[in-house]
Amino acid sequence: MSEQIDQSRRGLLGTMAFGAVLAQLGAIGAASAQTNATPAASGRGAHTSFTSLKQIKAGVLDVGYAEAGPADGAPMLLLHGWPYDIHSYVDVAPILAAAGYRVIVPYLRGYGSTRFLSSDTPRNGQQAALGSDVIAFMDALKIEKAVIGGYDWGARTADIVAALWPERCKALVSVSGYLIGSQALNKAPLPPKAELQWWYQFYFATDRGEAGYAKYTHDFARLIWELASPQWKFDDATFARSAQAFDNPDHVAVSIHNYRWRLGLAQGEAKYDALEKKLATLPTIAVPTITMEGDANGAPHPEPASYAKRFSGRYEHRLITGGIGHNLPQEATEAFAKAMLDVARF
Repeated sequence: MSEQIDQSRRGLLGTMAFGAVLAQLGAIGAASAQTNATPAASGRGAHTSFTSLKQIKAGVLDVGYAEAGPADGAPMLLLHGWPYDIHSYVDVAPILAAAGYRVIVPYLRGYGSTRFLSSDTPRNGQQAALGSDVIAFMDALKIEKAVIGGYDWGARTADIVAALWPERCKALVSVSGYLIGSQALNKAPLPPKAELQWWYQFYFATDRGEAGYAKYTHDFARLIWELASPQWKFDDATFARSAQAFDNPDHVAVSIHNYRWRLGLAQGEAKYDALEKKLATLPTIAVPTITMEGDANGAPHPEPASYAKRFSGRYEHRLITGGIGHNLPQEATEAFAKAMLDVARF
């Protein structure tokens, strides 16, 4: 009985907090977004760092992560992409924390303070490895279930968790929709203009590309930012905060392996074969989901109509306007935060 009362109290407090945050978000509508105007005190650009950075051993990794909000709040897990880092959510996290959620933002393998526990572990970037990392991370933190959001590599990883371990994912926010793939699927050639967008993938397939990324990591990442978000006027300080995460000793190896694995030019680990076999069937995602897309995303991304049927539960797609590019959580902070809050209540 006391547990029921406690749950009811938390539900009431969560509802009150949610209402306050919605009032704060105000005019952000289902398909509206923040533009590149001067940031508000509670929105995009209002924060430059996380107040709490931690480490925890999880699976094959010692994971670095940021945390915000009450320790007993319902968990929300936010996953970043390549080549970005946890600062994509530096303004999102306070909004979600203010609504009473426990917000957790891990550095993916090869980023920031996340390290492999053993020098013998392959610096593997295949999709099943990243998905397994999230499950191991949740296990280490004793998180049974979370609302998970992500973009780029983070969206793919969130999709994988929702598809293969739906009991661990309460709801999903996935920028650019359904991104699960397979080596077999990636063998099919694309039209020339589409192939052109993947120029860096072909560059990484060569020894020259690997050496070039290692030598010019920061310059390369900044170019990707500019191409993927052509209307995002980020400043040097914003880029520098994230670029520090690329100095991780395993960043280049994990990045190169990810893109080579996609093309079948690098092998994965046998322990992930069963998971990859399931992912190759393009499993349907049944958990409540909101997919999002920026109207100025310069990176390769599928059309929403091509993946809508991959989501069999309650589903909604939101187009975020105002010149929003690939790094949607950082470029359209309030719109992404609202999607997380909304999907948690689906």
